[in-house]
Parts: sequence; structure tokens; C-alpha cells
Amino acid sequence: MVAAPRYDTIGRGYTDYRRPDRRIAAQIRAAVGDAARIVNVGAGTGSYEDGFAALVAVEPSAVMIGQRAVGSPPVVRAGAEHLPFDDDTFEVALALMTVHHWSDLQAGLGELGRVASRQVIFTFDPARHDALWVFNEYVPAALGLADAAPLDAVVETLGAQHVEVVAVPADCTDGFASAYWRRPEQYLSPTVRASISAFARLDDALVKPGMARLKEDLESGLWHERHADLMGRDTLDAGLRLVVAG
Repeated sequence: MVAAPRYDTIGRGYTDYRRPDRRIAAQIRAAVGDAARIVNVGAGTGSYEDGFAALVAVEPSAVMIGQRAVGSPPVVRAGAEHLPFDDDTFEVALALMTVHHWSDLQAGLGELGRVASRQVIFTFDPARHDALWVFNEYVPAALGLADAAPLDAVVETLGAQHVEVVAVPADCTDGFASAYWRRPEQYLSPTVRASISAFARLDDALVKPGMARLKEDLESGLWHERHADLMGRDTLDAGLRLVVAG
């Protein structure tokens, strides 16, 4: 029996705001190449699965599985730390914005290496992620929440040969934590924040005061004054990385 995971609670309505971004999707597809057998571990609602003909998804959350579109690839309910597959079943194991949620990073990465000869991990550098203005200036309680999955540990454990920067477009359609770096008003929406684990995992008492200050700073123009440099940019390196091994 799979234990009830975090996203059984915070994953409701996830597909409304976490829509795959086409530019990030292209970068992931290029890293996967022409692999014919793929497993997507921690697959959630199926973001970034389009375009892969032979893919099996693995997801522990019944809530997330329930939001997968009709016609999505087959899904197995399991955790990353105990994958129900034989050794070398797949050519590529994907893990997309998920490793920071695993209960045992080393065990999960070990399982990816066991079931597939190559691994493609979409993750982020926690230190650079924490430098995002919305955390630093408004919700410091979110700092350090992803420290259990440091980028160096992922690279070293997998013996990764390649790490790519995944730039966040100013109009990114995948509403992860750094997606709204140039659209600060979006963070004021409780429904937007509900699909961002860094906020959804915190008690409202730790988030609402910062959101009230952000609202005031937007209305007064102080935020735009402080972050004028961001408004002329089309992309931002917010620490997102694509790690490729094998």
C-alpha cells in the first residue's frame, strides 16, 4: 500500500495552473532524444509527457493521478524509492520537478539508475531558488524547504555528465515557484499559490502577512522601483536545471 503523499493534500486543482511550457518541453525532449522506452517517475498529472510514444508514468498521489487527462500514458501508483520494475526495463528515466519531494533522495536516484540506463532530471538549485525575491523579501518561511535535494547531490549520485540551465520565460505557462518572477501580482492569488508547493506546504499565517506587504508594494510602486531591472528581461535563471546522466 502506498502511503498518502503530500500532493494528495496540496495537488487539488493542479492542472489549472501547472500547464507545460513549450520551451521547457522542447529542452526536455532534446535531452531524452529518440529513446523508445521511458519511465516518468513522480509524474503527477502528466506534464511534459506529450511527444513520447512509449512511456509509463509512476505517481504515488491518487489526487494527481485522478487529474491525468483521458488518453494519458499508463500510470502505476508507487513511490520513487521502490519502483515496481525489473533492472534495465527502460532506456530513460524522467524525474521532472519531483526529487525535492522524495522521502529518500539517494534511494530514489538509485532506483532511477537501476531501472534505466539514462536519467533526465528536471530540478533546481535550492540556493538559487531561495534567492527569488518573493521568498527573500516576502515569505522567508519558505527558505530551505528544498534543501533535502541539493543539486550537487543529484549530480554526484547519478554521475551526471551534463547540467543545463533551464531559463524561466517571463510568460511561463507552468506555474512553479519562479514562474511569476516578472508577474508579481500572480502570487497574490491563493489559487495560484495552492499549486506551488513552497507556499502550499506552509501555514497561511506564514504566507498572508508577506502577501499583504507585496500588495501594498505593488500598489505604491515600490516593488517596481526595487525590481526595475527585471521588467526589461525576457527570461531569468532562477536556478532551474536539467541534469542528464548515463
